[in-house]
Amino acid sequence: MDLPNDWIALLTLVFILGAKHGLDADHLATIDGLTRYNLRLSPQRARWCGSLFSLGHGAIVMLIALGVGLASAKWQVPEWMEDLGTWISIGFLTLLGILNLRAVLTAPTGAMVATVGIKAGLLRRLQATSHPLAIAAVGALFALSFDTISQAALFAVTATQHGGLAHTLALGLAFTTGMLLADGANGLWITRLLRRADHRARIASRVMGLMVAAISFAVAGFGLARWLRADISQWYEGKELLVGAGVVLLLGTSFIVGNWLARGSRLAAADTAVN
Repeated sequence: MDLPNDWIALLTLVFILGAKHGLDADHLATIDGLTRYNLRLSPQRARWCGSLFSLGHGAIVMLIALGVGLASAKWQVPEWMEDLGTWISIGFLTLLGILNLRAVLTAPTGAMVATVGIKAGLLRRLQATSHPLAIAAVGALFALSFDTISQAALFAVTATQHGGLAHTLALGLAFTTGMLLADGANGLWITRLLRRADHRARIASRVMGLMVAAISFAVAGFGLARWLRADISQWYEGKELLVGAGVVLLLGTSFIVGNWLARGSRLAAADTAVN
């Protein structure tokens, strides 16, 4: 992915990338698990699980970015890493799409659907924690992945072209802020759904699961198309901000659509009972 040269555009894009990263299936699934666990032990803390997770995750992103910024003058990222990252991303997104679609289709009637993530499933035991520092540590651990490291390295190297470590730090903060807003909102939303656990909440959770699956498939397909077709890759250059904002908007819209469908279903059921 090529980042823009204009500093304001670069800051905005990295902020959007952070928000998009915060809406990854693994983030959603882990925050879901942490929130469910803490809702039983500490209801007040449950609503902050997304923010605490994101702060820990962002701290590692900042460290990676600063480290790469210091080393970028002496080391260049090998070209083969871009192709490797593309195929890893396509494979993981496709698998995440399949897992979340399966979760929606196989969920028992009347049950809420939890978002499925690959790392979240492998590290499920870590979700049984309630101390704020422990929740942040889970987020920090999740940052030690290829996609997070590659994104942090990319904008750190780009930042050095604008002035050095101060710009690297600014981009790291922009990424973390976007991720914090997305993860924090997700934690609050999950807390609200679990506290209600009514028909409306169950429909909303299904809509969100379907949207996560659909976006995973779409992004994986687009990544494959870019790798196979040079003209598609050229078309994408300069549109990273628009595409990233579109993904965030689609997931945000799924929250609204889920609640709207649930409300319509509940009103229809009420009318039927009256008649």
